[in-house]
Amino acid sequence: MTPSPGGPRTVTEVDAHPPVATPPPKTAMVGTPVSMTSYDGVINAIARRPGDRATTVAVCNVHSVMAARRDPALRQAISQATIATTDGVPLVWVLRLTCRPRQTRVYGPDLMEHALANGDRHGWRHFMFGTTPETLERLTTRIAERFPRATVAGTLAPPFRPLTAEEEDAFVAAVRASRADIVWVGLGMPRQELFIHRIAERLPGVALIGVGAAFDFLSGTVPQAPGWLQRAGLEWLYRLAQEPRRLWRRYAVNNPQFMLLAAAQVARYRYRRRVGSQAT
Repeated sequence: MTPSPGGPRTVTEVDAHPPVATPPPKTAMVGTPVSMTSYDGVINAIARRPGDRATTVAVCNVHSVMAARRDPALRQAISQATIATTDGVPLVWVLRLTCRPRQTRVYGPDLMEHALANGDRHGWRHFMFGTTPETLERLTTRIAERFPRATVAGTLAPPFRPLTAEEEDAFVAAVRASRADIVWVGLGMPRQELFIHRIAERLPGVALIGVGAAFDFLSGTVPQAPGWLQRAGLEWLYRLAQEPRRLWRRYAVNNPQFMLLAAAQVARYRYRRRVGSQAT
């Protein structure tokens, strides 16, 4: 861990944040609520985070919403997040075909870059929690090169297992000592969502954002899919080619099931719209 100097934030500092913004509205995505928002919407919510509980952000894709259907604890964590972004392109398509025609993707790595690039206007201090010490070192070096005005207040690489109560206490103490405004959590899904949900009450005035593999992507440890594959909704195919043994089952099960459920959701929405227009 490499915290920057400075003591814990005071009540006055927490209260100095702008007035709390109303979280963006959510709508069901095959049973799990996701937020109808944008990069700017998330940044504004972070800037106006409340002081009594952490602002929590989950980035959602096909894997996470399908896993939430099977795991009540994960479904609760995502449902109760302040914001659940449309990280996956197929989720964006469903919203465009139903209730939000202009919905855009809010992709975890891009959200992180956006906050790093613009956070100096808010005086934000960033804390990186996740991955390995080596990747965190590469990540902080890349951030210093690409975003020289961004402040990384601390880093911490946890063990690859559930944290003990003592380790969670140490994490909370490290974040408070760093005076971080945003904690980027890269533990992977569902571990990061469950951790953020559990720890939020202990970090009032902080934003906790789960960004999955963003640390690996932004540090250059793992290559990202080309932009055209991402826009086509085929990023999963690129990742499958990289890690077939680990990911084949996830995509073989989740993707077909999501397509069927999403098609049914779009069909129900359009039927109700048609019936409603006929009734009027």
